[in-house]
Amino acid sequence: MFIKKLARLIVALNSNVSRGQLAAGMATGVLLALVPSGNLLWIALFFISFMTKANYGMTMLVMGVGKLLVPLLARPIDGLGAWLLRMTSLRGLFERLYDLPVLPLTRFNNTLVMGGLAIGALLWLPLFFAMRALIHAYRENLAPKIAGSKLVKAFFKIPLAQKLADAVSTASRLARAFE
Repeated sequence: MFIKKLARLIVALNSNVSRGQLAAGMATGVLLALVPSGNLLWIALFFISFMTKANYGMTMLVMGVGKLLVPLLARPIDGLGAWLLRMTSLRGLFERLYDLPVLPLTRFNNTLVMGGLAIGALLWLPLFFAMRALIHAYRENLAPKIAGSKLVKAFFKIPLAQKLADAVSTASRLARAFE
């Protein structure tokens, strides 16, 4: 199961999947990782991400890895959220939002939620363009060198690696069939 998912990601990086779709998936994964789950805001962002053309596999991978790393950034995220929630110029807005029927379920008044949302929203666009450029550089420069290296050729002589290569090949054929 894990090998097939890994194979699909490798296919996505090396196939005709749009750089924009992959980059949007990565940036969205970071946003979802930064916002604590278990509230209506995270659920809404999660479902909205499926209505876009972002690569879902990349979103899930980056979100999963990000959720493991975000606790290391809890203090700065919490500090930013507390600062935003204490701003006197925004206090009236936050009070009106909290009085609305469903909005308190987003837990926007939680410092970690507010800080994660703010950082994720600020980082989304720069991450999108940076990842898009990195994917382009990878596809143009690094991927051909990796594919032709002696280490990769030796690696594919290992039976497990051969199964991975077969899974990548199958996933690639299926992806082309559904295009």
